Amino acid sequence: MAGKWGIEHAVFVAATAATVVGAVVGNERVQQIAKPLIAPALAARVLRKRSETETADTALLLAGLAAATVGDVFMIDPDNDARLIKGASSFAVMQASYSALLLRRGARPTRAALRPRISGWSTASGLLRAKAPSVSTPLTGYGLMLGTTSTLSADPALAPQSKAVLDVVVPNKDRRSWLGLGGVLFTASDGLIVVRRLFIRGTAGRAAAEGVILASYAGAQLMLVEGMLALGRKKSV
Repeated sequence: MAGKWGIEHAVFVAATAATVVGAVVGNERVQQIAKPLIAPALAARVLRKRSETETADTALLLAGLAAATVGDVFMIDPDNDARLIKGASSFAVMQASYSALLLRRGARPTRAALRPRISGWSTASGLLRAKAPSVSTPLTGYGLMLGTTSTLSADPALAPQSKAVLDVVVPNKDRRSWLGLGGVLFTASDGLIVVRRLFIRGTAGRAAAEGVILASYAGAQLMLVEGMLALGRKKSV
């Protein structure tokens, strides 16, 4: 299930590194060039593996990554509320695509996964209503979609025979085992968006937080896409 790394992964790593550096140093032009390449690099991976992957899964992954690309463009300026809302809407489409694929592959919510995600979503929702009412409704709605994907990706049945620690499957050479951590990283990344908006005021601190958000987001995308490709692999391959 390991699979080989390809040129698309090199593009993904380079685009991610440039995007993170651009965010930390405040160079928006670098982000405008590099950030829209992150999801397409993974889409190239999906296309390269399409002969090995169920057609419906390929379509769902490509739809999700197309929506992620749109969202990435909107989120280049994370402090613009109008762009933030559009970005969240685009990422909601991505999360819906990912959740649909996971459901197709038998993922189901577990009690262990639901509890912390419901708690985190409720806390973030309350903070947004109190401190950022202008964006609380769309971000709370997006949070539900994210929570769905994260909960489903945590189902240990997706990676049979893989070890779990604190209810999270430990990643190993079977890339299906990457799904749980990918969902956790995505949740942490988007949770930090809320923290950055509501509580971090200094320019340097906000730039550093944005760098962490982008790095964890890219890591989550890689782990989820690779894990879902492994889930959708044709049995005959």
